[in-house]
Amino acid sequence: MQITVSGHQVEITEPLRTYASEKIGRIQKHFDHVINTNIVLHVQKNRHQAEATIHARGATLHANAEGADMYAAIDSLADKLDRQILKHKEKTMSHHRGEGSIKKLEAL
Repeated sequence: MQITVSGHQVEITEPLRTYASEKIGRIQKHFDHVINTNIVLHVQKNRHQAEATIHARGATLHANAEGADMYAAIDSLADKLDRQILKHKEKTMSHHRGEGSIKKLEAL
């Protein structure tokens, strides 16, 4: 998974970049079909915003978050994306029974 962190009217320091990459990287443990992730961090006066777009196989997910500081915004963003990935994973999973259903076994 490729993670790109950029800033809009804010300088992205190395600790901020690694923190964002680690937080968003935990999505990989739930869903391993993520192709790339773009994270954009904004600062306007006292508003710290983070937004991300995830391109995965079968879906493009987007989330925005706002926090008291940039680290809180990244935490909130990671939680939102985590919920969206789990919801997408649930939709794509097949919930039909397989070959081992009781009706098929009784017919034999």
